[in-house]
Amino acid sequence: MKKQFLESGKIVGTHGIKGEVRIDPWCDSPEFLCAFKKLYLDDKGDTFLEVGSRPHKNIVLSKIRGVDTIEQAERLRGKVVYIDRSDISLGEGVNFVQDLIGLDVIDSESGISYGKISDVLRTGANDVYEITAADGAKYLAPVIDEVIISKNIDEGFVLIRPMKGIFDDEA
Repeated sequence: MKKQFLESGKIVGTHGIKGEVRIDPWCDSPEFLCAFKKLYLDDKGDTFLEVGSRPHKNIVLSKIRGVDTIEQAERLRGKVVYIDRSDISLGEGVNFVQDLIGLDVIDSESGISYGKISDVLRTGANDVYEITAADGAKYLAPVIDEVIISKNIDEGFVLIRPMKGIFDDEA
């Protein structure tokens, strides 16, 4: 089941004396997080902040409505912020990392389950799925067309065609 509210960053400090906060974005880029006018302080959507944001290097600077002093901003330090999935539409084949974590990784030909996606690593050229097997062993699979055959988020699996060396010692 897809989560409605997704972790998207953490308030790591203040900026200036007029109540701005610095947010470490946990998404593709600071610019992505800046597109949201509401950030939530819980995964239920009960508490939200109305924000105006701008990127600054690798962080987001946000002015929160009603937070006008450094002391008020300081009280938010350490809080995780969430976005509402319904506030964004993703392109075809693009997924939230949180939707991929926990998916079964299945061989498209043999039907063998290799484990579950436990992390998605950003390498620059392509993402890499970290797969954790039932015995705790970890494997890395590049997210490229030759390996990833299909993803079915709703049914909870990814079909792959493993390259030599991913799940064995062959080079």
